Amino acid sequence: MKKRLPFLLFLSLNLSLNLSLNLRAQAQLPDAYDIVWTTASNNASESMPCGGGDIGMNVWVEKGEMFVYVARSGQYDEHNTLLKTGRIRIKIFPNPFEGKNFKQQLHLQKGFVTAEGENKGVKTVVTVWADVYKPVAHIDVKSSGKISVEARYESWRYQDRVVKARENYANSWKWGAPKDNVYRKDNIDFSGNDVMFYHHNTAQTIFDVTVAQQGMEPVKDQLYNPLRQLASGGIFGGKNFIPAGTDTGTYVNTDYKAWIVKSKSAAKTHALQLVLHTAQVDDIADWKKGLEAARVKAVQPAADRNRNLQWWTDFWKRSYIVIDSLQTDLPSWEAGRNYQLFRYMLACNAYGEWPTKFNGGLLTVDPVYTDKNELTPDYRNWGGGLHTMQNQRLVYFPMIRAGDWDMLQPQLNFYLRILKNAELRSKVYWNHGGACFTEQMENYGLPDYAEYGTKRPAYFDKGVEYNAWLEYEWDTVFEFCLMMMEEEQYTGRDIRDRIPFIQSCLRFFDEHYRYRARLRGIKELDGDGKLILYPGSGAETYKMAHNASSTIAALQTITRRLLELPAGYLTAAERAHWDSFRLRIPPIPFTHINGYPVIAPAKSWERINNIESTQLYPVFPWGIYGLGKPGLDTALNTWHHDTLVQKFRSHIGWKQDNIWAARLGLRDEAWRLNELKFRNSGRRFPAFWGPGFDWVPDHNWGGSGMIGLQEMLMQTDGKKILLFPAWPVNKDVKFRLHAPYNTTVEAEWKGGRLVNLKVWPEERRRDVVEVK
Repeated sequence: MKKRLPFLLFLSLNLSLNLSLNLRAQAQLPDAYDIVWTTASNNASESMPCGGGDIGMNVWVEKGEMFVYVARSGQYDEHNTLLKTGRIRIKIFPNPFEGKNFKQQLHLQKGFVTAEGENKGVKTVVTVWADVYKPVAHIDVKSSGKISVEARYESWRYQDRVVKARENYANSWKWGAPKDNVYRKDNIDFSGNDVMFYHHNTAQTIFDVTVAQQGMEPVKDQLYNPLRQLASGGIFGGKNFIPAGTDTGTYVNTDYKAWIVKSKSAAKTHALQLVLHTAQVDDIADWKKGLEAARVKAVQPAADRNRNLQWWTDFWKRSYIVIDSLQTDLPSWEAGRNYQLFRYMLACNAYGEWPTKFNGGLLTVDPVYTDKNELTPDYRNWGGGLHTMQNQRLVYFPMIRAGDWDMLQPQLNFYLRILKNAELRSKVYWNHGGACFTEQMENYGLPDYAEYGTKRPAYFDKGVEYNAWLEYEWDTVFEFCLMMMEEEQYTGRDIRDRIPFIQSCLRFFDEHYRYRARLRGIKELDGDGKLILYPGSGAETYKMAHNASSTIAALQTITRRLLELPAGYLTAAERAHWDSFRLRIPPIPFTHINGYPVIAPAKSWERINNIESTQLYPVFPWGIYGLGKPGLDTALNTWHHDTLVQKFRSHIGWKQDNIWAARLGLRDEAWRLNELKFRNSGRRFPAFWGPGFDWVPDHNWGGSGMIGLQEMLMQTDGKKILLFPAWPVNKDVKFRLHAPYNTTVEAEWKGGRLVNLKVWPEERRRDVVEVK
């Protein structure tokens, strides 16, 4: 490989530099980024997102009534379906939405949605918001005259429901479900003047079936089990509201029952609260005590409101990207706006106990509007408690440059909770150490019941999924190890609590592939003293791979980063062990195409099963090749000359070509692909992309787009900060992004030149390099 460096122009010293970080300055988003509708919606697919903390909502007005779908992180049933909390319907008398001057607005910088209208001279505004700090959603109604309000809690889980075959793809049974599988009904009734509802899982769930299927019963008592007797639900009502009976009906294609509360008397203001609670309890009385405690804490909405508004102000000050801010008719402006809309959607689950799911997050609606399946609103493709990690990583990587470390913790904690389960897999199946994490993985750390293989031969290795896509794909976890180590480098956080996790992931590959070599012959290593990573997998694409480049790049990078951690993180013995392991990692394989040296997907493979260009994983996420680094020419050859890389190239869904183009400094291609990523979705809300390969709204579509724009604007290499490494000269932009070593960079490109640069702390200014 030849070494090729781009021309790097160090910024002239006469650039004005503000040396004080004024994080109390006004947020930088244009008011035009708010989404405003002046007509009502036709159905749930034309809804607006709203949320905060761990509550996501879809808000829309249809035929004179306001609707709100509500979802909360972690509401799993016995089948591991991620349940909707329910649907709220608001009716107002006189009805402002049947009069004039209708307006629904997402107040982006303040994190709430309003719907307003006027009828017979009475102006009414309904405000919907979620508390970032408490599991509470609020619906506040204010009017210029006295009005009456009727509110309904609607549920399709009012009775047991036989699950349709396709509907099992929303849970962890998928195609392996028992005949006439049943969704158990919720408990719903009036409690005083309010509506109380909950789903309480049985002691036996799909977890137990999965454990038995996968031969893990000898260690069952040691396994983390988040489903057993999990109770989730809440209470809905408001001061001066009283019960008004029940009703039944059908919305779209799903029957429901409604529990109705109404205002005692007409007034100018009304306030409704939805208080939620989730806990694993043997006795539902204990859950009810917890719910009551949550309700007591939610009695100061005025103080809570101000605190939440401040949270959103601080959130938007932390990071932003604004493109061509004065030219709202350009696709570039649209891309900048949609970047911010999607970051808002991610913040709807900022503090959830569980990660934001790639396949819709907390913002899904009736599936008939996505794939025409007439199923309940609980349905989404690719499961509820099931996490597909090649997708999940794209939801969480953009939070690093945005500085959203608080929001990244649910995904990292997800892995930390299931570490022991993954280590027990290695012990039970192969009697060696290390954590074996699979690509598709349940929230209890085991492979999905169906994906594991329901018709697997008795002789087949019980530790391996009997699945053409997922077999031997164990390396995705390293991208989350990288996130853990990035947090130390970016923020200085002490990550000693994560070091055992990272070491366990590395230990698995060392011990497992030496174990597999011993099954084949007497030698554990190849003739060069390297591990033989076979059978392996290049994502879901290059199957039965020998020394997949994506796996090798992961092992090289994580081991190097582990050894580079400051003194005190590793003992002398651990350091010596990982130094030795580093020498056992094989080199990244190369090949030639039409005479050009290129990165190979693997040393060899037996079939191609999907459409992922894993030969470019050494570029992203692993950063081994890129601007200013040795081997850039070979990486560029791979982009330009590998016929499969070209064939697989796209902007749809989880595709990463936009990121690779940016990392390689290909300005035109990077802009083309990122602009396509961030075009309006074609749905009423611009950032509800999809389904792509997954679901609506497609969160790995938006996440990969965020990463692409960030990489066009700023890249880092050690302490070096590359500014505008892939940004088109003719696009005006201003941004605030985060870099390693507690560094914040704010810059503006206007009229084809850099007009403003601010770097904090001041001494990091000398590390900034503008790429020409």
